[in-house]
Amino acid sequence: MITKKIKIELQNGLEARPVAVLVQVASQYNSSIYVECENKKVNAKSIMGMMTLGLTAGEEVVVSASGEDEEIAMTDIEKYLSAANA
Repeated sequence: MITKKIKIELQNGLEARPVAVLVQVASQYNSSIYVECENKKVNAKSIMGMMTLGLTAGEEVVVSASGEDEEIAMTDIEKYLSAANA
C-alpha cells in the first residue's frame, strides 16, 4: 500500500468535470484507490463519493492505493491533481 499527501492544483478544484476525469483515471487500475480529506475517506472510483468531498484548489488530500498496479496508479493520480491548468 502506498499513501501520499497531494495538493490539489486544479484551477477550479474538484468540480463535476474534474471529478469525472479523476474517476476515469482511477478506474483504469485494478488497485483500490481512496481519497481522504479531514475525516472523510471515499473510493476514488466513485463519482458520487468524490463529489461529497467538495475539494477546492489548494486543499491537501491523502491518496492511498493498494494493489498490483498501485505505483503507476498513484503516479497518474498525482500528475492529474497537480496539473495547474488541467
